[in-house]
Amino acid sequence: MELRRADLDPDPLAQFAAWFREAGDPVPEAMGLATASPDGRPSARMVLLKGFDERGFVFFTSYGSRKGRELDANPHAALLFHWHAPGRQVRVEGTVSRLPAEESDAYFRSRPLGSRLSAIASDQSEPVAARAELEARVAALEGDSDPPRPADWGGYALDPVAYEFWQHRDDRLHDRFRYEREGGGWRIDRLGP
Repeated sequence: MELRRADLDPDPLAQFAAWFREAGDPVPEAMGLATASPDGRPSARMVLLKGFDERGFVFFTSYGSRKGRELDANPHAALLFHWHAPGRQVRVEGTVSRLPAEESDAYFRSRPLGSRLSAIASDQSEPVAARAELEARVAALEGDSDPPRPADWGGYALDPVAYEFWQHRDDRLHDRFRYEREGGGWRIDRLGP
C-alpha cells in the first residue's frame, strides 16, 4: 500500500486517529514505551494507551516503577505502535507529565476490582520472594470492594513534539513521513526508508 504526502492529514493527531481506527489489530492500543535514565540508559516495555487528544497520549502505571522513576528524572519518552495487518507503525516522541490526581482517581475506579487490588498489592518493578507473597497481599485486600487509588499510582500524558508514520512497501522501500513542531504548526518531511 502506498502512502503519499497528499494522503496525510496536516494534523498528526488526526492522522494518528485515522490509522488507529483502521489498525485491524485485536489490541490496537498496545504500545511500546521507551524511557531513559538520567545518564541515558534506555529501557522499553509494552503498555496500553488509554486515550489520546490534543493534550497527548495517556497511559497509567505505578510512579514507583522503573518507568515511573525514569520519567520523573527524565521526562522525555517515545511511543511505538505497530499494526501488522495494514503494515503500519507510528512513532511518537515528546515530553511526559503526570495527570491530575482527580483524573487518575476516576480511571482507577473504572478498572476491574481485581486489577485495582493487584495495583495496590504489587510494588511494581521491585523484587518479590515468591508469587505466593503477591497472592497473599491481594487476598488480604479482598474485603474492600472500593479501594482508593494508591498515592504512587496514576496517569501520564505524553505531549508530542514529533510523529513518524511508516507504511510497509515491497522490497523494503517503505514510505516514512515525519511531523515535527514548527512555529504554531507541523512541518512534514518524507524520510528515506
